[in-house]
Amino acid sequence: MIPLPENHEQRFHLSNEVHARPPEPLIGGVKLSCIALTTSWPYSDKDQQVVAELTRRYGATPPGPGVKHYSVDLKDFRLIWERHTEFTRYTFIVPARNGDAFSPSAISAAPADWLKSLPGELIVATHAALLPAEGEIPAPGALSEQYFSANALIGAAIAGDAGVTITDFRLHADGFSRFLLLNRNMTPWHAGRIVQRLLEIETYRIMALLALPVAQALVPKLSAWEAELSQITDAMTLAGTDDEARLLNRLTALEAAIEKSHTQTQFRFGAAAAYYALVQRRIGELREVRLADMQTFHEFTERRLAPAMETCISISNRQSALSERVDRAAQLLSAKVDKALQLQNRQILESMNTRAELQLRLQQTVEGLSVAAITYYMVGVVGYFTGGLAALGVAVDPKFAMGLAVPVALGLAVYGVWRTRRELAGREDKKTPTVTP
Repeated sequence: MIPLPENHEQRFHLSNEVHARPPEPLIGGVKLSCIALTTSWPYSDKDQQVVAELTRRYGATPPGPGVKHYSVDLKDFRLIWERHTEFTRYTFIVPARNGDAFSPSAISAAPADWLKSLPGELIVATHAALLPAEGEIPAPGALSEQYFSANALIGAAIAGDAGVTITDFRLHADGFSRFLLLNRNMTPWHAGRIVQRLLEIETYRIMALLALPVAQALVPKLSAWEAELSQITDAMTLAGTDDEARLLNRLTALEAAIEKSHTQTQFRFGAAAAYYALVQRRIGELREVRLADMQTFHEFTERRLAPAMETCISISNRQSALSERVDRAAQLLSAKVDKALQLQNRQILESMNTRAELQLRLQQTVEGLSVAAITYYMVGVVGYFTGGLAALGVAVDPKFAMGLAVPVALGLAVYGVWRTRRELAGREDKKTPTVTP
């Protein structure tokens, strides 16, 4: 054993991922029925539980924990169970006896009560038949009458003319679509891969189309939102200061509605693009060669599926573009509102400055009156003092003393006011931060 560092926790899982969902080798004539049910994560254990319950009925080993692909032979039929992100797929395989292709179907071999208990909603149901090609391939009209209810057929020679595959992409009376694969010289593993690709084409085609109803339902909403945006932008050109705040509220509500819709639909549109890419890839892997009087799989999907996908892409792009337009309009209107607020703030500051100047002038007036009042009271005190001295017999003239006291009191009052103002100004300078350029 070669000593190696500790394994990454995902090493073996990632290594085995390329081998997930391998094809089943198909020998001779076989019939298959495939159903896919849309599931959500709450169903992630239920689908495995119903498979385990079926295996117990037949005494087989159930799927282990964490398994996403499981294949088991239950004698009456072979079951393949696959868990995908959005759906779970069940494939039933039985031998095709006496050349019968679709009746009885492979799924009829499964217990009816068990089928009824499967969790999820049925989104895909298809039958496939692998039959040996004996001699020349019958004419399209004869194949259509025999297997496809006289519908127009889509088909091609595939894999270097190793086989021929035919379908009508329609749901028949039992609710299943049908694929017929005529085997000329394919090996069991090759035939299994081709059948797997056909079933995946049908499954991914339907899963991709899940986005189409979403896109169609979104069209009237987008039209209403675009009209609302047009009304708002028209009103913006003539809006006054009072109207701009109201318009901004409308724009914010519109932007929230669009963002909510974008969040709800983004996954569906992204998944549709991924499923459509898988359909195109699986069709390319068939290596089709045209048959007379038939559309190939590629032609059918380009004419029928591609327009639906382009519609979804167009609606998704339209929604994204509308979101960007609303965002730009909101930014523009916000800038106008901010400008108006700045102008209002400037006017308020100018008004405050005017009031401050008036208060300063009033203060200066009050200071002048204060000087006069202080001088008056100081001179009055001198008069009372000298008057008292005169009453005691001191030779002093109170009026003369008051006259001399006037300039002295006035000077002291002016000095006191000046000193007080200087101290207050010094304190204010200390509170004001110094900005260094």
